[in-house]
Amino acid sequence: MIEVEIDKGSGFCFGVVTAIESAERELNNTDILYCLGDIVHNSLEVERLEAHGLRTIDHNGFSALKGKKVLLRAHGEPPSTYEIAKQNDITIVDATCPVVLQLQRKIHKCYQEARATNTQLVIYGEKGHAEVNGLVGQTDGTAIVIEKTDDLGRLDFNRDICLFSQTTKSLDGFRQIVEEIRQRKAEGARFEYHDTICRQVANRLPNIKAFASSHDWVYFVAGKKSSNGRMLLEECRKANPNTLFISEVNEITQPLPDGVRRVGVCGATSTPKWLMEEVAVRIRELNASR
Repeated sequence: MIEVEIDKGSGFCFGVVTAIESAERELNNTDILYCLGDIVHNSLEVERLEAHGLRTIDHNGFSALKGKKVLLRAHGEPPSTYEIAKQNDITIVDATCPVVLQLQRKIHKCYQEARATNTQLVIYGEKGHAEVNGLVGQTDGTAIVIEKTDDLGRLDFNRDICLFSQTTKSLDGFRQIVEEIRQRKAEGARFEYHDTICRQVANRLPNIKAFASSHDWVYFVAGKKSSNGRMLLEECRKANPNTLFISEVNEITQPLPDGVRRVGVCGATSTPKWLMEEVAVRIRELNASR
């Protein structure tokens, strides 16, 4: 008989939980609430909230609003967003994750100090990611974003460097960047780095490896836009090659291969528990005869 287990360590991180609870609380008192960008990188959860009155807008749509209420998601926003809100009489429901908010303040403080010393402010993160855009905004757009070691050629190793990280990046990746800069910086150049990776996210890596390796087959559930999902999926597949990525329940169309007995269901920090539960039900339905 097939045994299906949902990973207890998977699902929304506290920052996402807070943002969704904020949206639900506001929607209980109003018919329409605007959200700047997808509230979470999971289309099904976005659709669920939109059915209750949430309206997702981009920055162009935000700039055109007047006198409305807008939720800022956990990823955070640059200072320019708050300036536009003030100009357009927009009421902000700020659901920025406290970890991200603290990082924004650190980077802004470093930026103010760096201008006097000609220090390069560097962010290890995904270019164009909402959180990274908010972080770069704390430096008036001057921070250099590094995605991988190949990007380090953009730095001047004769000048001082101050490094931060997007909160959802992997610790191993950050350590590689730190070591590369250490090896390449010129003698006399100062290198300062800050490990600003969220431990609630980082700690999921060893958990998901252990979970994946303890099952014959794994369904990894996440939205296609999820940066955290891509990172965790990669680690999941390293631990168990029989890992299948899905975003929706209807992507599971076939019974499991013969010999599979223990099946795991896990996901990203943006994956709702209810979706993983639906996946578990679907697996049991398709394999009911085994």
